[in-house]
Amino acid sequence: MATLCTLALHSKALVSSPSLFSSRNLTGFRSRRRSFGAVPNAKIGEEDKTLSSKQARSSSLEDVSKTTKPESSIDLGDPDFGWVPVLPHVLTAAMANFMFGYHIGVINGPLESIARELGFDGDTIMQGFVVSIFIVGAFAGSVSGGVLADKIGRRRTFQLDMIPLVLGPAISANAHTVNEMLIGRALVGLGIGINTSLVPLYISEISPTKYRGALCSLCQIGTCTGIIVSLLLGIPAQTDPHWWREMFWIGSVPAALLIVAMQFAVESPRWLARNGQWEEALSTIKKLWGEAEVEQAIQELKRSSDVDGEKDQASWGELLLAQNRKVALIGGSLFFLQQFAGINGVLYFSSSTFHDAGISDGLTASVAVGVVNFAGALVASSLMDKQGRRKLLMISYTGMAISMAVLVVALEAPMDDSIAHLLSVIGTLTYMFTFALGAGPVTGIIIPELCTTRSRAKIMAFSLCVHWVSNFFIGLFFLTAIQAFGLPAVYTGFGAVSLATVAFANSFIIETKGKSLEEIQLLINPD
Repeated sequence: MATLCTLALHSKALVSSPSLFSSRNLTGFRSRRRSFGAVPNAKIGEEDKTLSSKQARSSSLEDVSKTTKPESSIDLGDPDFGWVPVLPHVLTAAMANFMFGYHIGVINGPLESIARELGFDGDTIMQGFVVSIFIVGAFAGSVSGGVLADKIGRRRTFQLDMIPLVLGPAISANAHTVNEMLIGRALVGLGIGINTSLVPLYISEISPTKYRGALCSLCQIGTCTGIIVSLLLGIPAQTDPHWWREMFWIGSVPAALLIVAMQFAVESPRWLARNGQWEEALSTIKKLWGEAEVEQAIQELKRSSDVDGEKDQASWGELLLAQNRKVALIGGSLFFLQQFAGINGVLYFSSSTFHDAGISDGLTASVAVGVVNFAGALVASSLMDKQGRRKLLMISYTGMAISMAVLVVALEAPMDDSIAHLLSVIGTLTYMFTFALGAGPVTGIIIPELCTTRSRAKIMAFSLCVHWVSNFFIGLFFLTAIQAFGLPAVYTGFGAVSLATVAFANSFIIETKGKSLEEIQLLINPD
């Protein structure tokens, strides 16, 4: 999920002085299943042998192996519409990610008009604060979202979360002082912070195993769509200095619609089962997955409930327990590595990259980046349940490392400027495509898959907190690092992080495609 993060919103300062950041003239810039976490050398297929003395647990693992369908048993030639019943509920949830993308892009184009009208034109610190307050709100939302999702349920949390996403844009649209704008943006950030963990959590819990990857990838597609829509709606802002108010008003509409739409969406059957509402859980499973899946699903949920133990929700302190600590560390690490692999840096310099290549229209550059990102998300959706999460993640980060190498060559290698500029554009677009192929969607998908029902909301909340803190520090120190080391060195560092993430995924991520969440839970914590 990622996500296209908010450092890109600072690009207006970049566009205003393109020669300063010219890509050629910057001063000085020229296995399928692996061991998991704390079990370094064990393979999941070997774990059953070590459990022979643990009768109850061995029985559960044997049941898992019996109920897991081999890939060869799936007839890809027959029409398959098992995803249809759950699709309306998934699309409803993905609308929340559309709002994430929209509110990332809504302030980008008209920021200068907002600054002039509200009296902070020329104050770069205040302009940065108007952008960054979004991240502060998102951090707070990430912390509170996990608590709410466990306490009142996934569906009600969605509805409650929409309140700041209705009020925030409305306050911004009516703002006559910078303080009112800050309040509005902080409220939007609060709502988005809850959404970013809640959407993948909810979709992963309601989706049939066979289609879970593709359906969860709609999170990333929703974000990309929101960004593109905000860019297109921002076109009138180039000639109308007051158009930004209409753009904020428009931002309240999806949130209001989602409050109503969620009234007709289902509650997560896993949350229902966790809270002892078995009849409602059974009815929901029958509605979403079909009559044939009910018996097996209920058995797995009861087995998972027995493993989880207590029926009350997990506390934050339980993330330190061995069975949760492994997943929490992996979740936090994936978001940390995602941010430090350079997504914000590439977005920041994308406008100057296209400007140097002769594309001076910033809107054209932004739309091109958005469309490529959207295309990558579509490809990821089609491959997620075929190639698997782990493989896509490794391919994605490998492509990002190669793209960074292309950008460094364009900056440093002696060649004609026109060729260098073309290479920079190719490197930028390739990076965005490969990011959307795995680093963006898989990170948000695989973390809830690895968690137990009891700890899922808390671990997602913790992981997203790491995301927003990393996002903040990248925004704070990115330009300082460039001034100290040069853009090629910083890009080289991003490429090195991408390669390190490939090694991390190879060593610590297990494949989750084709397995129910309960099966994954038993494989991760067999003891």
